[in-house]
Amino acid sequence: ISPVPPYSREQPIFTTRAHVFQIDPSTKKNWVPASKQAVTVSYFYDSTRNSYRIISVDGAKVIINSTITPNMTFTKTSQKFGQWADSRANTVFGLGFPSEQQLTKFAEKFQEVKEAAKLARDRSQEKIETSSNHSQESGRETPSSTRASSVNGTDDEKASHGGPAEAHLKSENDKLKIALAQSSCNVKKWETELQTLRESNARLTTALQESAASIEHWKKQFSACKEENDQLRSKIEELEEQCNEINKEKERNAQLSRRLQELETELQDKELELEELRKQGEILPQLMSECESVSQQLQAAEKKNKDLEEKVRTLRTEVEESKHRQTNLKTELKNFLDVLDGKIDELHDFRQGLSKLGVDN
Repeated sequence: ISPVPPYSREQPIFTTRAHVFQIDPSTKKNWVPASKQAVTVSYFYDSTRNSYRIISVDGAKVIINSTITPNMTFTKTSQKFGQWADSRANTVFGLGFPSEQQLTKFAEKFQEVKEAAKLARDRSQEKIETSSNHSQESGRETPSSTRASSVNGTDDEKASHGGPAEAHLKSENDKLKIALAQSSCNVKKWETELQTLRESNARLTTALQESAASIEHWKKQFSACKEENDQLRSKIEELEEQCNEINKEKERNAQLSRRLQELETELQDKELELEELRKQGEILPQLMSECESVSQQLQAAEKKNKDLEEKVRTLRTEVEESKHRQTNLKTELKNFLDVLDGKIDELHDFRQGLSKLGVDN
């Protein structure tokens, strides 16, 4: 039988869209998606039975058919997720909404429908109690009237008055039987629901205990993971320190390599300088011979210098004697003497340089 009600009897009073989940029957912990995407979830009201249901259909598959009872409770487990337990379906439904506002509206409607179901149940019980009391009062009053008529009236009066009273008594008894039958049915129904709720409560208690044990287990696992994480962090810090030391060693090795290359370059330069010095050492005898020839030339130049000095003295004497007569010659001679002094200084400097060179060699 399709859970979607005929519109002549049940009408939707609230509709929304959500992702539908059901609790895993094996573990009672994990959620199993009942729909691949968001589907329509509606509240329906049955005016004939005065009952409310939550119905959702995904294509041709019915994924929610839950009659709301006053004992049900809708619980918000997060900002966009809520759940309720259905003892008749022996499962727990969960709804995931796109926004917190839609979840709030659904929860408020659930509370309204729950209150309406409770009110309908109370009214039904009041009607049953009223009908039962009325039937009992009618049953008590009818025999007294019958007894009164039988005592005070004749047989004809008994016949005339007894017929309607008996008919009324029969109708009242029939009503009482129907009310008692309905009451017994309702009692059995409520006993069944109570037993179902007790079983559901026991299952929920067991699931809660298992959840608590699981929480303790996961707490221990979390503590162990935390300790292991701390150990790994300390190990990572040690490895980072070792890596830093290795990097420092690499930097020092790189510096030493650069320094070694610089020293090798300097050594090559020194070797080139030494080679040049060796070449210079090979030409040193030639330089010595040249130095000796220059010394001889210098001695000859000094001798010439002495001769020139003597000549200069002579010329100076002659110049002094003929100073007044040869002014132009004096000027030229002065210029000649200046040039000659420069040459002498150059020769003297050259001699000192040769002497220094000979000493250095």
